[in-house]
Amino acid sequence: MILLRTLKWLASAVLAIVIVAVLFIALFGWNWLRAPLERQVLAQTGRVLSIQGDLSVHLGWPWPRLQAAQVTFANPAWAAQANMLKADEVALSVHLPQLLAKRLVVSDLHLVKPLVFLERHRDGRKTWLLDRQQQDENARIDIDRFTLDQGVIGFDDVASQTSLRAELSSLAKRADDDATPGVSFNAKGKYQGLPLVAKGTGDSVLALRDDSTPYGLSIDATVGHTHVRAEGHITSLLKFSAIDMQLALSGDNLNQLFTLTGIALPATRDYVTHGHLLRKGNTVRYESFTGRVGTSDLSGWLQVKTGGKRPLLTADLVSNRLTLEDLGPVIGARPGKVQSAIKAVAQTGAAGAVTPTSKRVMPDIPFKFSNWDTLDADVQFSAKSIRKGSYMPLDALSTHLSLKDAVLTLDPLQFGVAGGQLVAAITLDGRHNPIRAKAELQLKRLALAKLLPTDQKGVASSSLIGGQIKLAGTGNSVGSMLAHADGSVALLMSGGQISQMTMEKAGLHLWEIFRLTLTGDKQIKLRCAVANFDVKAGDMHANTLLLDTEVTTLLGSGHIDLAQEKLDLTLTQKTKNTSPLSLRSPIHITGNFAKPVIRVDQNRMAARALGALALGVINPLLALIPLIDAGPGKDSDCVQWLQGKK
Repeated sequence: MILLRTLKWLASAVLAIVIVAVLFIALFGWNWLRAPLERQVLAQTGRVLSIQGDLSVHLGWPWPRLQAAQVTFANPAWAAQANMLKADEVALSVHLPQLLAKRLVVSDLHLVKPLVFLERHRDGRKTWLLDRQQQDENARIDIDRFTLDQGVIGFDDVASQTSLRAELSSLAKRADDDATPGVSFNAKGKYQGLPLVAKGTGDSVLALRDDSTPYGLSIDATVGHTHVRAEGHITSLLKFSAIDMQLALSGDNLNQLFTLTGIALPATRDYVTHGHLLRKGNTVRYESFTGRVGTSDLSGWLQVKTGGKRPLLTADLVSNRLTLEDLGPVIGARPGKVQSAIKAVAQTGAAGAVTPTSKRVMPDIPFKFSNWDTLDADVQFSAKSIRKGSYMPLDALSTHLSLKDAVLTLDPLQFGVAGGQLVAAITLDGRHNPIRAKAELQLKRLALAKLLPTDQKGVASSSLIGGQIKLAGTGNSVGSMLAHADGSVALLMSGGQISQMTMEKAGLHLWEIFRLTLTGDKQIKLRCAVANFDVKAGDMHANTLLLDTEVTTLLGSGHIDLAQEKLDLTLTQKTKNTSPLSLRSPIHITGNFAKPVIRVDQNRMAARALGALALGVINPLLALIPLIDAGPGKDSDCVQWLQGKK
């Protein structure tokens, strides 16, 4: 009986308390809770919470819902903005069990005309962390979803040179649409030091932490010189756990995307591309894309996979028609230098040399190799054809690019050149400053006639060129690598015909020049041509320079300074037929790569010593003969030269 009376008394007391509380709330509302709530927030965070309007609570378990009007929440004293939040109305559901465990988890946050300013200090403090030092990552508000009518959200991070302001507002609901209207936004400011302007629309509910519901988004943004247009869905706006969007990109240079993506792409000319962007797990894939870089088309796919030591970029890229000049920025060439370098090589020895826009020909813009250790890469690239218009008759290009542990390799790098092939293996070791570079190139069956400019097509025909180049050097640009290179250059040409007028002029045979002027030029047999250089510290020393025809043999000596791009070569003639009138004298080739100078030695230097010097070191070049392959069962005239049976 005593126990029963006690239980009745307790029940009556609890009921009385509930009745009193209900009556109290009915008479006075929830506004009495504002002051205790403000004091508690100040004690915990050191920052002022002010609720100037009505406060109401809608009880429920485990998600009671709070609604307050005219709310402000201060920023720390160090922040530039006085308040982190100011809103006409704030409504949110709080997970009560988590709150009792001193963790604030919010669902369905709704803000009316909010001004939100988030800041990050240089020392790492963040205004959205609610501990007194703003450094405890666990002292944050976890928000699942939120909506707003209209407002402004700002973010400042001095360390990363980022300052953004976004205006958001609800879209008007269409009469024929049952869906909840979404939001529109306009943003501007700086991102990573680059000017940013963006606009777009999104779904009405911003699902920040939802890993299952896709969020519809359409955005048009310009960051620096990069323009981004995207439309599709993103799952979890904080984690981007899944992406399915149509993405269009355009800009001045692909390497500017490093600021946005953290992926080190090569320098390029201006580009435009459109494709399908997907993310699943730790893999982001840009597939079925088409576009152009410079005037070259480009298509294929690429993907980035994270989770390893560093991100791995894999790609398969194809160009149906490549413009050679578009490769210039990749190798560090300034505008116009690719064509200038080719012209200089092709027209060395021609009357009236080319004068390009720059005095130097070799690419001299440094590689940005400091980012090479930010990812690994495995890329296949092929160009099915190469746009005509250059002096180098390239037919096709393919390469396998690998970047691992800051070491970049192109192996193989293959060009179809002048009816033949150039095969190279190139390694650039970015673990060292300056870069350590190695290159091995083989030239196979290049047709000389196809290498000459149009106005010199008649000089030679049917001759095939082969050779090999082995160089190793250090430098942060192609030009500086060649300036410090060691190695060898060996070229061999055999067969075909050459202009007799050209050779008679080289031999300064005045009578024959006069006769051919009257009767017309004709072709004579070109027996052999050899060029063999040793390269030491960027200086190419000629071991053998030889051009042998029916009427004249030219023997050469001298060197080429790759660092200064200077020529210092001398050719002497060894005439096979007696000429009644000849001014035989050495021919000097000087000047630079951009503007070679060809002149006759007025002192008539003798050629006997040069001939002995050149022929004494020829035999090692026999290994090059298979590269030109004159035909089955038939030795080229170079074989006879190299064996001393001319």
